[in-house]
Amino acid sequence: MIVGMGRLLFSLFLLLALAAPALGVPTFIPPRTGLVAEDIGLLINEDDPLSRAAGAHYQKVRRIPEGNVIRLHFAPGQPAIAPEKFARLKQQIDAETPRHVQAYAVAWTMPYRVGCMSLTSALAFGFDERFCSTQCGRTAGSPYFNAAGSYPFAEHGLRPAMMLAGRDEAAVRQLIDRGVAADGTFPAGRAYLLSTTDRNRNVRSAHFEQTVKALDGLLPVEVLAADTITARQDVLFYFTGLASVPGIDTLHFMPGALADHLTSFGGQLTDSSQMSALSWLSAGATASYGTVTEPCNHPQKFPLPAAAMLFYVGGATAIEAYWKSVAWPGEGVFVGEPLARPFAPSFHWNNPHEVEIRLFAVRPGTVQLTHAASPVGPFRRTGPIAPLRKGINHIRLRVEATDGFLRPVFSY
Repeated sequence: MIVGMGRLLFSLFLLLALAAPALGVPTFIPPRTGLVAEDIGLLINEDDPLSRAAGAHYQKVRRIPEGNVIRLHFAPGQPAIAPEKFARLKQQIDAETPRHVQAYAVAWTMPYRVGCMSLTSALAFGFDERFCSTQCGRTAGSPYFNAAGSYPFAEHGLRPAMMLAGRDEAAVRQLIDRGVAADGTFPAGRAYLLSTTDRNRNVRSAHFEQTVKALDGLLPVEVLAADTITARQDVLFYFTGLASVPGIDTLHFMPGALADHLTSFGGQLTDSSQMSALSWLSAGATASYGTVTEPCNHPQKFPLPAAAMLFYVGGATAIEAYWKSVAWPGEGVFVGEPLARPFAPSFHWNNPHEVEIRLFAVRPGTVQLTHAASPVGPFRRTGPIAPLRKGINHIRLRVEATDGFLRPVFSY
């Protein structure tokens, strides 16, 4: 599906406002690697005080446009909502969501489930029992799994959702603030992949060797044959398989960290017989995942660590990286701060004749500037070609133009 001209121009005007140049230099249009605030629809339950508080704080610090805020009314405090009641809410949400919105931030902790589906998947796909398993079977897949692009609704016809969840208002505010603090920090953190003694929940470890190879040269990855780690100060990713993970309160999670444990009921946020995904957020992670009903141990129903990490370091937001890493997400709930983007590209002018771009490349390539008189082009290549190496790049590009618009073009 092609992004409409109105949507394209809206995005361009936003970028131009953020990248307003000094006199005598062209306007720089930054590369788009992930969602931005105007792409997010914010769902608030006006009958839930925690939802109102969380939504107000999120709208303020992330500058979510008022036109993107959808205010709902339903009885709070229940972990699940019946499919027929959800259908009425979904009808209102669909009707009030602006066409340009690509994803949802859900400002409540309950409900987290719709019948046999997670709330976040029901928002993305609508309630559909094809996304639920019977007798430990497979479920319908997500077209967003391992997908390219950063317009999920325009390109794939779905709006992924993530819950701004927490045990109280203070916890949710801290979660949101961690996500905001992560943006563009390029953290020098580490990924921890734990191969545990729990055979049923350790199924993702079969792919850890390939994960190390995929992340080689990008960030440090430790694969440990252990049930836990303690007192680490550099946790950016933590993927494991246990019903309950000890020691996470001794860890320091970097702002923007992703962490989850493969188990049956981690997505039962408030009433799980196992460790809730909220425990990761309470310990300092910025996003997590868990299943709301018995999924059995199909790896496809849980995040694929290599995919989540590669999309994230490539500049995607937390909601994009996590959603793109789950092949069968119907029973899984995504929690955290959706717009956290620690590897967001940035730029600044060193002088009127040189622009510097900071970005994280997941593979070698090149970058060259293109120039146009109009923000919609046509753009023509100008100036030298600069090499990109795997990992963090600080690229200085010579600028010859004194007006118009510049846009970088990447080749891999």
